[in-house]
Amino acid sequence: MFMETPDTLLYVAVGAFLLGWLVAKISSALARKIQARKRDPKDDRIRNLEAELRIAQTDSGEAKDKAEHHETKIAQEQERSQRSDQIISDQQQTIAKLKADLKDSVKKTRELRYELSHRAEENVRSEVKLREVETELSVAQASTDLIATGVLDYSVAPGGENESDIDETTPSKAIKAGA
Repeated sequence: MFMETPDTLLYVAVGAFLLGWLVAKISSALARKIQARKRDPKDDRIRNLEAELRIAQTDSGEAKDKAEHHETKIAQEQERSQRSDQIISDQQQTIAKLKADLKDSVKKTRELRYELSHRAEENVRSEVKLREVETELSVAQASTDLIATGVLDYSVAPGGENESDIDETTPSKAIKAGA
């Protein structure tokens, strides 16, 4: 019996332990339900705010990443814009220089055209004068040849003109007198 007593005692102790554990579980479950009903609304609000804070921090981190990405894009676009502005200003300077050169070239071309036309006009005038002089010279030469051969004699000219009336420097009058 002595030996049976510890067995029974052992069974009773294990049964009491299990019963205690079961009662503790049931009582804790009931206590949780009661506490859930009695829970402070401020605690719920705090939990909600903490959850919203974590979401906001995540969104903030993503927004910061996007902002950095956009800032780098803006910096790249500004750099590209500055390069384009520099190229445009260089091209405008080149265009201004070319326009100035073109104006100078046009001005010089006009001056040269005016000078060439003036020279051409002088050339034509000198050619006309040269032809007149050649004509007068050939008439004078012909008149001298006629006088030298005796074909032209001013003293017997019809119309009774005297030699004093005829101007020997103008061969055209001498030819008219001899004709």
